[in-house]
Amino acid sequence: MEMTGERRIPAPRDLVWKTLNDPEALKACVPGCEAFDPIGENEYEAKMKAKVGPVKATFTGKVLVEDIDAPNGYRLSGEGQGGVAGFAKGGATVKLTTEGDETVLVYEASAQIGGKLAQIGSRLVKSSAEQYATRFFDALAEQIAERAEAANA
Repeated sequence: MEMTGERRIPAPRDLVWKTLNDPEALKACVPGCEAFDPIGENEYEAKMKAKVGPVKATFTGKVLVEDIDAPNGYRLSGEGQGGVAGFAKGGATVKLTTEGDETVLVYEASAQIGGKLAQIGSRLVKSSAEQYATRFFDALAEQIAERAEAANA
């Protein structure tokens, strides 16, 4: 499964970069995320509850941040196990550019799934993934707006 998107965030690129690299901010932004804990340099252990169609599961796994080009972008890769629901693994490239007073965030993501998740159909899985991405970026924009407001107070 492949997914791409672009978000315009009304904040400076440095603030967006800082937020994208804050484990607590990411934990707050990822829907269903229960843990996003550093376990090494640029490596995190994650736990999240997810629902895709009729399949509900708690996934645990690792996320690695690679190809870091601060404050322009990086690559994320990870994999997780969801018990009988199956597994997911994939990656995403995130790029940040400045346009006027905004930061443009462009992402390209790919994922592979197995187990029950793979049996429910790729359209349903992709639709769920797109909903999770939308919720993540909405929450990220809120986090950044709160940080910008606090910095200007």
